[in-house]
Amino acid sequence: MDANFFYDLGADSLVMAQFCARVRKQPDLPAVSIKDIYQYPTISALAAALAPAETAPATVQVQERLAEVLSGVLDMEHVPVDADFFHDLGADSLVMAKFCARVRKQPGLPAVSIRDIYQNPTISALAAALAPAETAPVTVQDVLEEPSPVAASVPVVPAPMDARTWEYVACGVLQLLVYLGYCVLAGWLAVVGYQWVFPEAGPGNHDWLGHGMSLLEVYLRSVAFAGGTFVLLSILPVAAKWVLIGRFRPGEIRIWSLSYFRFWLVKTLMRTSPMALLNGSPLTTFYLRAMGARVGRNVTIMTKRLPVCTDLLTIGEGTVIRKDVIASGYRAHGGVIQFGAVTLGRDVLVGEGSILDIDTAMGDGSQLGHRSSLYAGQAVPAEERWHGTPGRATDADFRTVEATAYRPVRRGWFAFTQFLSAVGLGRVMLTIGIALGVLAFPRVAALLEPHPVAFDDWSFYAHAVGLAGLTVFGGTVAALVLVTTVPRLLNLALKPDTVYPLFGLRDAAARAVTRLSNNAMLGGLFGDSSYVVNYLRAIGYDLGQVQQTGSNMGTVFKHDNPFLSSIGTGTMIADAVSFMNADYSPTSFKVSRAKIGAHNFLGNGVFFPAGARTGDNCLLATMVAVPIDGPVRHDVGLLGSPPFEIPRSVLRDALPEELTHRAHFRRDLAAKNRHNLRSMALVMLARWLNLSLAMIIMFAGLELSDQFGFLALSVAFVLEMLVVGVFVPSGIEHIVTRFRRLEPQLCSIYNPYFWWHERYWKLQLPSRYMAILDGTPFKPLVWRLLGVRIGSRVFDDGCAFPERSLVTVGSRCTLNAGSAVQCHSQEDGMFKTDRSSLGDGVTLGVGCLVHYGVSAEDGTVVTTDSFVMKGTTLPRGTVWGGNPAEEAPAAATFPLGLERSLS
Repeated sequence: MDANFFYDLGADSLVMAQFCARVRKQPDLPAVSIKDIYQYPTISALAAALAPAETAPATVQVQERLAEVLSGVLDMEHVPVDADFFHDLGADSLVMAKFCARVRKQPGLPAVSIRDIYQNPTISALAAALAPAETAPVTVQDVLEEPSPVAASVPVVPAPMDARTWEYVACGVLQLLVYLGYCVLAGWLAVVGYQWVFPEAGPGNHDWLGHGMSLLEVYLRSVAFAGGTFVLLSILPVAAKWVLIGRFRPGEIRIWSLSYFRFWLVKTLMRTSPMALLNGSPLTTFYLRAMGARVGRNVTIMTKRLPVCTDLLTIGEGTVIRKDVIASGYRAHGGVIQFGAVTLGRDVLVGEGSILDIDTAMGDGSQLGHRSSLYAGQAVPAEERWHGTPGRATDADFRTVEATAYRPVRRGWFAFTQFLSAVGLGRVMLTIGIALGVLAFPRVAALLEPHPVAFDDWSFYAHAVGLAGLTVFGGTVAALVLVTTVPRLLNLALKPDTVYPLFGLRDAAARAVTRLSNNAMLGGLFGDSSYVVNYLRAIGYDLGQVQQTGSNMGTVFKHDNPFLSSIGTGTMIADAVSFMNADYSPTSFKVSRAKIGAHNFLGNGVFFPAGARTGDNCLLATMVAVPIDGPVRHDVGLLGSPPFEIPRSVLRDALPEELTHRAHFRRDLAAKNRHNLRSMALVMLARWLNLSLAMIIMFAGLELSDQFGFLALSVAFVLEMLVVGVFVPSGIEHIVTRFRRLEPQLCSIYNPYFWWHERYWKLQLPSRYMAILDGTPFKPLVWRLLGVRIGSRVFDDGCAFPERSLVTVGSRCTLNAGSAVQCHSQEDGMFKTDRSSLGDGVTLGVGCLVHYGVSAEDGTVVTTDSFVMKGTTLPRGTVWGGNPAEEAPAAATFPLGLERSLS
C-alpha cells in the first residue's frame, strides 16, 4: 500500500495508464488520471486523495481500488499505497498514462490526468487530492489556484457535418484545375522571363553567353523581372480575396463545399505569396491592411505564418508578434471551417511558438508567454501576463527589451531595401541564377533549338544526371562554406545583451545571421549522428567539452544566433528545438545567450529562451514551456505548459547495464558511426536521384518547347509535382522499409534497429509539394501511398506523420494545420515506438501533438496546442485539451445552421 508505483514497483507511465484504465472499469471506484498517479504515487496516497473526506473507510476503499488497478497495469500482486509511482515503482509516463486510461473507465472513480499523477505520485496522495471538494477543507481560492487546463475553455462541439458527394468531387476537380492553371502560369512566366532577359534569343541564338550582353545587363534585367514577378504574386492573393470572398465574417462553412473551395483558393494564394518570405518586415503590415486587417502603426510581426482571415484580425499600435506564432483566424472542426476574430490591443506581446485560437483577445499591455495558447473565448485582461495551454495568469515578465524612439522613416527605408534584397539577392534571384547557369551549358541551350527530339540519345540523360550531381554535391560544399563564414563575419557587428534599434544595419546583420546559419538541408544531413557535433561547432555553437553519444542532436533545429547558443556536456536533444536568442520590442531588439545545462535531455518541439531557469541534469519533455522565472531547476524533469516537475528518469528507462561499460560503449558508438556514414551517403544519393529526375523532366520540357511553347514547360511542372513530390518519396519510403510495415520497438540508441530508424527519418525527403496539397482530397491519397492507414474523406490541413505505417486514421477525420501524430519517443539512451490510432470523425486541433500508443475513439476532439501523452485512451465522443491533455467536461452540442456565405 505504501510502495511507490515507479521506484518500488517498477511501473512506468504506460503501466500506470493501464492501471487508470482498469480503475475506470470498476463501478465503485473514482476515476484516476495520470496526473493523479504522479501526484499520489502510492496506493495509500491515491486512495486518500480520491476517497470522500467524510469517512476514512471510503478513503481506504478508493486506495484499494486504485491499488488494484495499478497492480494490474504493473502486473504486480500488491502495490503499496504510499509507494512513489516513479522512484519506488519505477513507472514512467507511458505506464501512468495507461493507468489513467483504466481509471477513467471506472464509473465510481474521478478522472485522473497525467498532471494529477506527477503532482500526487502515490496512491494515498492521489486519492486525497481527488476527494470531492465539498467534503474537503479547501477554499474556492484553493480550487481556482490551479485550474484544469480544459476547464478554462471547453469548445462547443457541433454534430459532425458531412459534405455531399457531388460537393466533394467538384471541390477536388476545381482544386486540380487550380494546380494545372498554376503550372500554366509558371510555364508562361518562365518563357516571358527568358525572352525579357535575352531579347535577342531565337532559333540558332540560344547560347546567352554568346549574345554579346554584359553580365551587368543580364543581372539588371533579371532583377527587373524578379521584381515584377514578386509584385504580381503579392497582388494576386489580395485581388483574389476581394473578388472571391469580400470580407471574412464570423461563422462556419462545410468542408468540400463551393464556399470552402473559394476559401481554400485564397488561402493557398496567400501561403504561396512571396510576402511570406519577408517575415518581420514593415511591408507585412501594409500587406495585411490591403487584405482587410486593422493594424496599427509600429507593429512588428516576426512570424512567417501570416493570418488568413484578415478581416477578423485587429492588432493595436506597438504590438509584437514573435516567431512561429499562429493566429490564422480559422480552424477546422467536425467537418466545418469555423471563422472567428483575433483581437490584440496596444502594446501586446505574443510569445514565440504560441497559438491564438478563434474568438480570442488580449487587452492593452498584456503578454502571452512562449509555447502558450489561448482557447476560443479566452481574453487576457489589460496589463496582465498569461502563459500555458490554455492561458492562465502568471507573474513571469516576458518583455525583456526596452523600447527606443519610433522612427517611421527608418521603417520605410528598411522596407525598401528589404524588397530590393529579396529581388536582387533572394530566392527568386537564386532560382533565376540557377536557371541561367544551367542554360550556360551549350548542350542544354541546344535543347531550345528546333531539331528532332533527343530522348533516344543517352547524352540527354547523362547531362541531366551530371548537372544534378554537380548541383547536389557542389551545392552542399558551397552551403558549408557559406554557413561557416559569412554569418561569423556578420556577427562581429553584434554584442550580447545590447539593445539596438530595429530596422537598422545591426538589425539587418542579425537577420542575415539567422537566415544564413539555419540550413535545413545540412541539418538533415548531419543530424542524428556523431558528425552533427562538428557541424554545430563550425556554425558557432558553444558545446564545451563534448560527451559523444552519437545522437547529440536531431535533424531539425534552429536558432536566432548560433554564436550565442550553448549546449552542456552530455546533453541530448531529440528534434525541433528552437534557441530563442533574440528578444524584441516594437522599436528595438537584443540578442542574448541561450544556455542548456549539462546532462539534459530535450524532447520534441522545445522553445528554449535566453535566461531559462533550468540547470544541469534536467529532462525537458516534449512541448514543455521552459520557465524563465523562479529557482533554477536541477535534477528534475519538466512537463507541460505551464511546466510542472516530474521525475528526471525512472529505472525502467535506464540503459542496459552492458552499455554503461566503456569498452562496449566505444564499440557500439563506432558501429553507429559507420552506419550513420552510410545513411548520410544514401541521403546524398537520394537527393541526387530526386534532382536528376527533375532535371530530365525539365530538359524534356525545353526539348519540346519549340513545338508546344510554354505549354511544354507547364506539363513539365505538372510531371515534376507528381514524380518528385509524390512517387519518388513513396518509392523511397517502401524501399527503405523493404515494403514492410513498421512494428513497435523498445531498444537502446545503440541498437542497430535505432540506427536504421534514423536512416528512415533522414530519407523522408521534405517535399514542398506535400504542403501544397493541404486541404485537398489528394493529401490523404498521398498519405496512403506512403503507408498510412487512412479512411475516406479525411480533411488534412497540414498534419505530420513521422512513422507513417504505425498510424491509423479513420474516415471523415479533421486534421488541423501544425498537428502531428508522433509514434516514437526518445529519452536519454532509450528509444520507443508504438502504434497510434484515430477513430472515425476525430478532430485534431491546430498545433496539437498525439504521442505514441494513443487510441482516440470515434468522435473525440483534441483542442488547440494540446499534447496527448503516450498510452492515453480517449473515450468515444470526449473532448481533450491542455498540455498535457486532460478530458474536459461533457461539451454542449447544437445543430449547425445553414451554411453562411463568405461574401
